Amino acid sequence: MEMITKALSLRFTVAAILLALSLVASAAGQDGRQRGPAKPMTVPVTIRIRDSKPVEMRIVDYLLREDGDMQTILSQRTPNESPLTLAILFQDDLASSVSVEARTIAGFIRNQPGGSRVMMAYIRQGSLDVRRKFTNELDKAAQSVRAPLSLASASPFNPYVEIIEGLRRFDSQPLGRRAMLVISDGLDVSRGVDSSSPSQSLDLQRAITEAQRRSVAIYSIYVPSALSGGQILNLNGQSCLERLSSETGGRAFFQGNSAPTSFDPFLREINTLLSKQIALTYLSTHPNKGFHKLDIKPLERDVEIRHPAGYTR
Repeated sequence: MEMITKALSLRFTVAAILLALSLVASAAGQDGRQRGPAKPMTVPVTIRIRDSKPVEMRIVDYLLREDGDMQTILSQRTPNESPLTLAILFQDDLASSVSVEARTIAGFIRNQPGGSRVMMAYIRQGSLDVRRKFTNELDKAAQSVRAPLSLASASPFNPYVEIIEGLRRFDSQPLGRRAMLVISDGLDVSRGVDSSSPSQSLDLQRAITEAQRRSVAIYSIYVPSALSGGQILNLNGQSCLERLSSETGGRAFFQGNSAPTSFDPFLREINTLLSKQIALTYLSTHPNKGFHKLDIKPLERDVEIRHPAGYTR
Protein backbone atom coordinates (compact mmCIF):
# COMPACT_ATOMS: atom_id res chain seq x y z
CA MET A 1 0.00 0.00 0.00
CA GLU A 2 2.86 2.36 0.85
CA MET A 3 4.49 1.69 -2.53
CA ILE A 4 1.23 2.42 -4.33
CA THR A 5 0.86 5.69 -2.39
CA LYS A 6 4.43 6.76 -3.27
CA ALA A 7 3.85 5.89 -6.93
CA LEU A 8 0.65 7.92 -7.02
CA SER A 9 2.40 10.83 -5.28
CA LEU A 10 5.25 10.75 -7.84
CA ARG A 11 2.77 10.57 -10.72
CA PHE A 12 0.88 13.55 -9.30
CA THR A 13 4.09 15.58 -8.95
CA VAL A 14 5.14 14.84 -12.55
CA ALA A 15 1.65 15.70 -13.80
CA ALA A 16 1.71 18.99 -11.87
CA ILE A 17 5.07 19.98 -13.39
CA LEU A 18 3.89 19.08 -16.90
CA LEU A 19 0.71 21.10 -16.36
CA ALA A 20 2.79 24.06 -15.13
CA LEU A 21 4.99 23.88 -18.22
CA SER A 22 1.91 23.78 -20.43
CA LEU A 23 0.38 26.80 -18.72
CA VAL A 24 3.66 28.72 -18.96
CA ALA A 25 3.95 28.02 -22.67
CA SER A 26 0.34 29.06 -23.22
CA ALA A 27 0.78 32.31 -21.27
CA ALA A 28 3.94 33.16 -23.18
CA GLY A 29 2.10 32.71 -26.46
CA GLN A 30 -0.85 34.82 -25.34
CA ASP A 31 1.16 37.87 -24.29
CA GLY A 32 3.10 37.83 -27.56
CA ARG A 33 6.54 37.66 -25.97
CA GLN A 34 9.05 35.19 -27.35
CA ARG A 35 10.63 33.16 -24.57
CA GLY A 36 12.82 30.12 -24.31
CA PRO A 37 11.88 27.05 -22.29
CA ALA A 38 11.01 27.62 -18.64
CA LYS A 39 13.75 26.64 -16.19
CA PRO A 40 13.68 25.67 -12.50
CA MET A 41 15.24 28.25 -10.17
CA THR A 42 16.07 27.80 -6.47
CA VAL A 43 16.30 30.74 -4.04
CA PRO A 44 16.85 30.96 -0.25
CA VAL A 45 13.72 32.25 1.48
CA THR A 46 13.28 32.92 5.19
CA ILE A 47 9.68 32.75 6.44
CA ARG A 48 9.05 34.21 9.86
CA ILE A 49 5.85 34.55 11.85
CA ARG A 50 5.94 37.89 13.64
CA ASP A 51 4.06 36.68 16.72
CA SER A 52 6.19 33.49 16.80
CA LYS A 53 3.17 31.20 16.65
CA PRO A 54 3.93 27.85 15.01
CA VAL A 55 2.36 27.90 11.57
CA GLU A 56 2.66 25.37 8.79
CA MET A 57 3.81 27.26 5.71
CA ARG A 58 1.95 26.29 2.55
CA ILE A 59 2.29 27.28 -1.09
CA VAL A 60 -0.91 29.33 -0.81
CA ASP A 61 0.62 31.45 1.95
CA TYR A 62 2.44 33.70 -0.53
CA LEU A 63 2.72 34.67 -4.18
CA LEU A 64 5.95 34.70 -6.17
CA ARG A 65 6.55 37.04 -9.10
CA GLU A 66 9.61 37.25 -11.33
CA ASP A 67 9.90 40.43 -13.40
CA GLY A 68 6.26 41.12 -12.51
CA ASP A 69 4.93 37.76 -13.77
CA MET A 70 3.45 35.08 -11.51
CA GLN A 71 5.59 31.94 -11.27
CA THR A 72 4.71 28.36 -10.41
CA ILE A 73 6.25 27.02 -7.20
CA LEU A 74 7.57 23.47 -7.60
CA SER A 75 8.95 22.63 -4.15
CA GLN A 76 9.85 24.00 -0.72
CA ARG A 77 12.62 22.18 1.12
CA THR A 78 12.59 22.82 4.84
CA PRO A 79 15.61 22.57 7.20
CA ASN A 80 14.65 18.94 7.91
CA GLU A 81 14.63 18.14 4.20
CA SER A 82 17.67 20.19 3.12
CA PRO A 83 20.71 20.43 5.43
CA LEU A 84 22.44 23.81 5.51
CA THR A 85 25.69 24.60 3.67
CA LEU A 86 27.33 27.50 5.56
CA ALA A 87 30.53 29.46 4.89
CA ILE A 88 31.96 31.71 7.64
CA LEU A 89 34.38 34.47 6.58
CA PHE A 90 36.21 36.43 9.31
CA GLN A 91 38.22 39.51 8.22
CA ASP A 92 41.73 39.24 9.66
CA ASP A 93 42.50 42.91 10.43
CA LEU A 94 39.48 43.67 12.60
CA ALA A 95 39.66 45.37 15.99
CA SER A 96 41.50 43.27 18.58
CA SER A 97 38.55 43.57 20.98
CA VAL A 98 36.70 40.88 19.01
CA SER A 99 39.46 38.30 19.42
CA VAL A 100 37.49 36.84 22.33
CA GLU A 101 34.64 36.08 19.90
CA ALA A 102 36.56 33.19 18.32
CA ARG A 103 35.14 30.93 21.03
CA THR A 104 31.63 32.27 20.37
CA ILE A 105 31.91 31.50 16.66
CA ALA A 106 33.23 28.01 17.43
CA GLY A 107 30.18 27.41 19.62
CA PHE A 108 27.92 28.70 16.84
CA ILE A 109 29.42 26.12 14.46
CA ARG A 110 29.05 23.24 16.92
CA ASN A 111 25.38 24.15 17.49
CA GLN A 112 24.42 23.79 13.82
CA PRO A 113 22.00 20.90 13.13
CA GLY A 114 23.43 17.52 12.21
CA GLY A 115 24.10 17.16 8.50
CA SER A 116 25.11 20.81 8.11
CA ARG A 117 28.29 21.51 6.13
CA VAL A 118 30.52 24.37 7.30
CA MET A 119 33.57 26.12 5.83
CA MET A 120 35.79 28.42 7.92
CA ALA A 121 37.97 31.04 6.21
CA TYR A 122 39.72 34.38 6.82
CA ILE A 123 39.65 37.50 4.63
CA ARG A 124 43.19 38.81 4.57
CA GLN A 125 45.90 40.22 2.33
CA GLY A 126 46.31 38.04 -0.74
CA SER A 127 43.75 35.30 -1.31
CA LEU A 128 41.13 33.83 1.00
CA ASP A 129 42.74 31.81 3.82
CA VAL A 130 40.56 28.68 4.03
CA ARG A 131 41.23 27.05 7.39
CA ARG A 132 38.66 24.28 6.89
CA LYS A 133 36.97 23.29 3.65
CA PHE A 134 33.28 22.42 3.67
CA THR A 135 32.79 19.55 6.08
CA ASN A 136 29.97 17.96 8.05
CA GLU A 137 32.40 17.28 10.91
CA LEU A 138 31.31 20.34 12.86
CA ASP A 139 33.77 19.89 15.71
CA LYS A 140 36.71 19.97 13.29
CA ALA A 141 35.30 23.10 11.65
CA ALA A 142 34.93 24.69 15.11
CA GLN A 143 38.53 23.81 16.01
CA SER A 144 39.76 25.75 12.95
CA VAL A 145 38.44 29.07 14.32
CA ARG A 146 41.12 31.44 15.62
CA ALA A 147 41.21 35.06 16.71
CA PRO A 148 41.84 37.61 13.93
CA LEU A 149 45.39 38.91 13.61
CA SER A 150 44.14 42.50 14.11
CA LEU A 151 47.10 43.92 12.16
CA ALA A 152 46.99 46.56 9.42
CA SER A 153 49.40 44.38 7.43
CA ALA A 154 46.65 41.75 7.17
CA SER A 155 44.21 44.19 5.49
CA PRO A 156 42.68 42.73 2.31
CA PHE A 157 42.64 44.51 -1.06
CA ASN A 158 38.93 44.79 -0.29
CA PRO A 159 36.69 42.24 1.43
CA TYR A 160 34.37 41.69 -1.52
CA VAL A 161 37.04 40.17 -3.76
CA GLU A 162 37.54 37.37 -1.22
CA ILE A 163 33.80 37.10 -0.49
CA ILE A 164 33.43 36.30 -4.20
CA GLU A 165 36.22 33.72 -3.85
CA GLY A 166 34.33 32.18 -0.94
CA LEU A 167 31.07 32.10 -2.91
CA ARG A 168 32.77 30.12 -5.68
CA ARG A 169 33.48 27.38 -3.14
CA PHE A 170 29.73 26.64 -3.14
CA ASP A 171 30.02 25.36 -6.74
CA SER A 172 31.23 21.99 -5.44
CA GLN A 173 28.38 21.71 -2.93
CA PRO A 174 24.88 20.25 -3.40
CA LEU A 175 22.00 22.59 -4.20
CA GLY A 176 19.67 23.45 -1.35
CA ARG A 177 19.81 25.75 1.66
CA ARG A 178 22.93 27.94 1.48
CA ALA A 179 24.21 30.79 3.63
CA MET A 180 27.34 32.79 4.35
CA LEU A 181 28.29 34.69 7.50
CA VAL A 182 30.66 37.60 6.85
CA ILE A 183 32.35 39.39 9.77
CA SER A 184 33.95 42.49 8.26
CA ASP A 185 34.30 46.26 8.19
CA GLY A 186 32.62 46.23 4.77
CA LEU A 187 35.08 48.81 3.41
CA ASP A 188 36.19 48.85 -0.21
CA VAL A 189 38.75 51.65 -0.59
CA SER A 190 40.69 49.87 -3.33
CA ARG A 191 39.77 52.58 -5.82
CA GLY A 192 39.79 55.47 -3.39
CA VAL A 193 37.47 56.64 -0.62
CA ASP A 194 34.66 57.22 -3.13
CA SER A 195 34.57 53.49 -3.92
CA SER A 196 33.64 52.78 -0.29
CA SER A 197 30.02 53.88 -0.80
CA PRO A 198 27.47 51.13 -1.53
CA SER A 199 26.55 52.68 -4.88
CA GLN A 200 30.16 52.97 -6.10
CA SER A 201 31.83 49.70 -5.07
CA LEU A 202 32.11 47.55 -8.19
CA ASP A 203 33.21 44.49 -6.23
CA LEU A 204 30.26 44.81 -3.84
CA GLN A 205 27.92 44.58 -6.82
CA ARG A 206 29.88 41.60 -8.14
CA ALA A 207 29.60 39.86 -4.75
CA ILE A 208 25.83 40.42 -4.70
CA THR A 209 25.51 39.06 -8.24
CA GLU A 210 27.60 35.96 -7.47
CA ALA A 211 25.63 35.26 -4.26
CA GLN A 212 22.29 35.61 -6.05
CA ARG A 213 23.47 33.35 -8.88
CA ARG A 214 24.42 30.65 -6.37
CA SER A 215 21.36 31.12 -4.11
CA VAL A 216 23.47 32.07 -1.06
CA ALA A 217 21.91 34.26 1.65
CA ILE A 218 24.62 36.44 3.22
CA TYR A 219 24.44 37.47 6.88
CA SER A 220 26.95 40.05 8.07
CA ILE A 221 28.32 41.51 11.30
CA TYR A 222 30.06 44.90 11.18
CA VAL A 223 33.33 45.31 13.08
CA PRO A 224 35.73 48.26 12.52
CA SER A 225 39.27 47.57 11.34
CA ALA A 226 42.58 49.38 11.11
CA LEU A 227 41.28 51.16 8.00
CA SER A 228 38.06 52.29 9.68
CA GLY A 229 38.02 55.79 11.02
CA GLY A 230 35.68 58.71 10.74
CA GLN A 231 31.93 58.68 10.51
CA ILE A 232 31.77 58.60 6.70
CA LEU A 233 33.90 55.48 6.33
CA ASN A 234 32.07 53.71 9.17
CA LEU A 235 28.68 54.49 7.65
CA ASN A 236 29.84 53.44 4.20
CA GLY A 237 31.10 50.12 5.50
CA GLN A 238 27.85 49.44 7.33
CA SER A 239 25.77 50.53 4.34
CA CYS A 240 27.71 48.20 2.05
CA LEU A 241 27.14 45.25 4.38
CA GLU A 242 23.46 46.19 4.68
CA ARG A 243 23.11 46.14 0.89
CA LEU A 244 25.07 42.87 0.59
CA SER A 245 22.77 41.15 3.08
CA SER A 246 19.41 42.65 2.11
CA GLU A 247 19.83 41.95 -1.62
CA THR A 248 20.82 38.30 -1.06
CA GLY A 249 18.09 37.42 1.44
CA GLY A 250 20.18 37.68 4.61
CA ARG A 251 20.46 40.33 7.34
CA ALA A 252 23.14 42.77 8.53
CA PHE A 253 24.01 43.41 12.18
CA PHE A 254 25.96 46.27 13.75
CA GLN A 255 26.21 48.13 17.06
CA GLY A 256 26.85 51.79 16.36
CA ASN A 257 30.28 52.62 14.95
CA SER A 258 32.22 50.48 17.41
CA ALA A 259 32.91 46.77 17.70
CA PRO A 260 30.02 44.79 19.23
CA THR A 261 30.40 44.01 22.90
CA SER A 262 29.40 40.45 22.04
CA PHE A 263 28.53 38.46 18.91
CA ASP A 264 26.23 36.22 20.94
CA PRO A 265 22.90 38.07 20.41
CA PHE A 266 23.62 38.43 16.69
CA LEU A 267 24.49 34.74 16.28
CA ARG A 268 21.37 33.70 18.19
CA GLU A 269 19.25 35.77 15.81
CA ILE A 270 21.05 34.32 12.80
CA ASN A 271 20.42 30.81 14.12
CA THR A 272 16.73 31.63 14.44
CA LEU A 273 16.58 32.95 10.88
CA LEU A 274 18.46 29.94 9.48
CA SER A 275 16.06 27.59 11.24
CA LYS A 276 13.24 29.21 9.25
CA GLN A 277 15.04 29.23 5.90
CA ILE A 278 13.69 27.11 3.06
CA ALA A 279 15.10 26.30 -0.38
CA LEU A 280 12.27 27.38 -2.67
CA THR A 281 12.28 26.06 -6.25
CA TYR A 282 10.00 27.58 -8.85
CA LEU A 283 9.58 27.48 -12.60
CA SER A 284 11.17 30.60 -14.07
CA THR A 285 9.54 31.86 -17.27
CA HIS A 286 12.38 34.32 -17.97
CA PRO A 287 15.38 32.27 -19.17
CA ASN A 288 17.02 35.20 -20.95
CA LYS A 289 20.37 36.54 -19.73
CA GLY A 290 20.39 39.57 -17.45
CA PHE A 291 18.92 40.57 -14.09
CA HIS A 292 15.54 39.18 -13.04
CA LYS A 293 13.69 40.84 -10.17
CA LEU A 294 11.97 38.74 -7.51
CA ASP A 295 8.94 39.72 -5.44
CA ILE A 296 7.56 37.27 -2.88
CA LYS A 297 4.53 38.55 -0.98
CA PRO A 298 2.88 36.78 1.96
CA LEU A 299 -0.90 36.49 1.95
CA GLU A 300 -1.09 36.72 5.73
CA ARG A 301 -0.30 39.93 7.61
CA ASP A 302 1.66 38.26 10.41
CA VAL A 303 4.15 36.66 8.00
CA GLU A 304 7.52 38.26 7.19
CA ILE A 305 9.53 37.02 4.22
CA ARG A 306 13.20 37.65 3.40
CA HIS A 307 14.41 36.75 -0.06
CA PRO A 308 16.99 37.88 -2.64
CA ALA A 309 16.14 41.01 -4.61
CA GLY A 310 16.64 38.93 -7.75
CA TYR A 311 19.35 37.14 -9.65
CA THR A 312 21.43 37.44 -12.81
CA ARG A 313 21.59 34.66 -15.40
